[in-house]
Amino acid sequence: MTGPQGQPVFLRLGPPPEEPNQFVTEGAPQSYSPEVRARLELDAKEIIGRYPDKRSALLPLLHLVQSEDSYLTPAGLEFCGEQLGLTGAEVAAVASFYTMYRRGPTGDYLVGVCTNTLCAVMGGDAIFETLVNHLGVRNDETTPDGKITLQHVECNAACDFAPVVMVNWEFFDNQTPESARELVDSLRSGEPAEPTRGAPLCPFRETSRILAGLPDERPEQDRGGAGEATLAGLRVAKELGMEAPPVPGGQS
Repeated sequence: MTGPQGQPVFLRLGPPPEEPNQFVTEGAPQSYSPEVRARLELDAKEIIGRYPDKRSALLPLLHLVQSEDSYLTPAGLEFCGEQLGLTGAEVAAVASFYTMYRRGPTGDYLVGVCTNTLCAVMGGDAIFETLVNHLGVRNDETTPDGKITLQHVECNAACDFAPVVMVNWEFFDNQTPESARELVDSLRSGEPAEPTRGAPLCPFRETSRILAGLPDERPEQDRGGAGEATLAGLRVAKELGMEAPPVPGGQS
């Protein structure tokens, strides 16, 4: 093709080079052994029983098989389809849409550094580069000891606490390059630091079981809630008598 001025225009066909493969990883299990299948079927039965329409259990079942392999494998996708009466295409279409489902082996701790606008401005990019240099891995790569998979994420939905790092989906707020380096060192030492909010950390596979809806044995933690920045804005709005505009039709 040529552009408006006659210059050649090159169009790349097919998926972008950075597009993850469709759950094709060397060495990934293609099927489960009878022992593993029997164990997973017990958990799957409990999960599916919570839904009037069993196909609604697909998301938690994907977390279940991810807890087995640390990522989604052909064996896991096939298992989900068989349990729910879905085709492979239906399962893969859902699994490939959500970023919490992994496409390659994942370490004990998935460390996600927010590099979206506010976190980036507050130092997220510097934190990510610090961890790249400190761990010797880049985005979506795992350290040789299998402890940490590093990932940059677009948003951790915690802008009040920027910059934020999440480990297995638990929050570590107001991070700096130095504190993030200390955090990953604690993960590798076997004595992980306590999250700023939420429950104590557990390994990624166990986290996936919890996300599947299976029992969470960790102690309850009374931490979390809105950040000070959000509460400050709410106080100012009340002081100034600011209210949301009325809904058309007079309904509250």
